[in-house]
Amino acid sequence: MIGAEFFCAELDRRGYGFFSGVPCSFLKGPFAVLEQRAGYVPAPNEGIALSMAAGAELGGTRAVVLAQNSGLGNLLDPLTSLTMAYEIPLLLFVSLRGWPHAEDDEPHHAAMGAGTIGVLEALGVDHGILDPAEESLRALLDRAERARCERRSFVVLVPAKTVGSHPAAAPAPDPRMDRRAAVSVIAGHLGDALVYSTTGMISRELFGVVDDPRNFYMQGSMGHAIGLGLGTALNRPDRDVVVIDGDGAAVMHLGGLALVGERRPPNLTHFVLDNGAYDSTGGQRTRATAMRWDALALAAGYRTGSVCRTAGEVTAHLGEIKGRPGPHLVALRIGRGGPTPPRVTSAHTNAEVRARFQAAATEARKEDLP
Repeated sequence: MIGAEFFCAELDRRGYGFFSGVPCSFLKGPFAVLEQRAGYVPAPNEGIALSMAAGAELGGTRAVVLAQNSGLGNLLDPLTSLTMAYEIPLLLFVSLRGWPHAEDDEPHHAAMGAGTIGVLEALGVDHGILDPAEESLRALLDRAERARCERRSFVVLVPAKTVGSHPAAAPAPDPRMDRRAAVSVIAGHLGDALVYSTTGMISRELFGVVDDPRNFYMQGSMGHAIGLGLGTALNRPDRDVVVIDGDGAAVMHLGGLALVGERRPPNLTHFVLDNGAYDSTGGQRTRATAMRWDALALAAGYRTGSVCRTAGEVTAHLGEIKGRPGPHLVALRIGRGGPTPPRVTSAHTNAEVRARFQAAATEARKEDLP
């Protein structure tokens, strides 16, 4: 296995000075090293990471993008219409989730695991698969240099157990409520609402707290829980709809919040659990400064926006807005980490989650009941 320190040192030796990306657990070692540097900027999504890297290159600094292959779709537009069109060579490290055997990973990685290499080949993007050996990294970086001389980008594909971890500093005691407490207090106020929970630990936490057919556990497609919620809220105005989001997911596609504010469905409540970290991939930071969710919500057009720090504040605020038309945004400041909740896939396939949710969501409309 390649040490995370060697991985980053080899990039330093070759003159790379700017780094950005969206974390993946396959690359958590390099991310842990890079987070200690001024030259690393965490990006809200992979497309922004790529465009920042291109901007760094245009300014004379060699740049690297690190991402999960599930985020490759977010990269394709700027990769093809920016860096390829303008001949801006970049170095990318992209994890190979769901490869070579889909059954060894979570189901939502299966399609991209099988398709990642084919997508790159179809686009004519040079790439190579990294082996867990230092000489493999050196050889692929040599290939990247040759591609750079021809003003072409190069993608290093990183399978599982290829790059090692890096020791992280022990987190300071955090007095804020933890993720389970936050999800538990929300669950106590869901009633018969249709619920969309975001990818990763939040969906797993909701599943562990209360497994209900009206819960749609969105295990992939990071950042799109709010789109699911908005689509249902607009088309089922007779049902309350709740979205339980994370700060990283919400920031990834802020345009979804803007659209909620423009359409203003009165039956939608949007919770954002903000711990400033990507807990599912190793606790990497999302932002160095906290988002002002209350001000952002009002600026986008939500009818109410609030920030809560305790379970009591959440309960009190939900009492205040109960019966009032939304959309409402309720942000909860929570601590990082916590016990790892059970996987949804330990009990349900994705198809089963969809089928039972759809059955619950398409019951007779309230106005049609006797």
